[in-house]
Amino acid sequence: MLLYWFDLLGVAVFAVSGALAAMQAGLDLFGLLVLAAVTAIGGGTLRDLLLNRHPVVWMRDGRYLLVIAVAALATAMFGQLSPGAMKGLRVADALGLALFALTGTELAEDQGIKRVPALLMGTLTAVGGGVVRDLLSGQVPLLLRRDIYATAAIAGIALYQLLRRAGLKRDWAFVLGIGCVAGLRLAAIRYDWQLPSPELYR
Repeated sequence: MLLYWFDLLGVAVFAVSGALAAMQAGLDLFGLLVLAAVTAIGGGTLRDLLLNRHPVVWMRDGRYLLVIAVAALATAMFGQLSPGAMKGLRVADALGLALFALTGTELAEDQGIKRVPALLMGTLTAVGGGVVRDLLSGQVPLLLRRDIYATAAIAGIALYQLLRRAGLKRDWAFVLGIGCVAGLRLAAIRYDWQLPSPELYR
């Protein structure tokens, strides 16, 4: 049950992220709702399809679409009043990345998926919606830049799995994994940490 509420929280946070991106791109209200929705449920939809969970979660549980609508409309109403909208987008994206990375991993493990495939499933859940958001808003996806993005998700998931293997209770490992993903991503933004870029030598 706790996993369910964390998943809904991730949906809400990513909906805010999508709505802020839509506002920065100058989209209308319909575009804002669409971008919020695909950001919030894009990764989870891919996860459910790959795990053969049919129908996908937002089709069988109306709370998901309700949460998306409320979060997106609230952002549309109050987001433009905030001078730190770009900062808010980055924080929301980092929190959504963390929540979806860990919930995606746990759902995969609950389906009997082994550790490495579960790690990949959690990463896909975390980055999928953000990739669609960036593409639809005319941005190069964070996944394809030098930013520490998917790497943060992988690090947090790996920490969670190591802590679980060491015998730590699931809830504690889950929270620490979330903290690792969000902390690493926010630190990368704050201190401009980037992955090295390979160069061609001529």
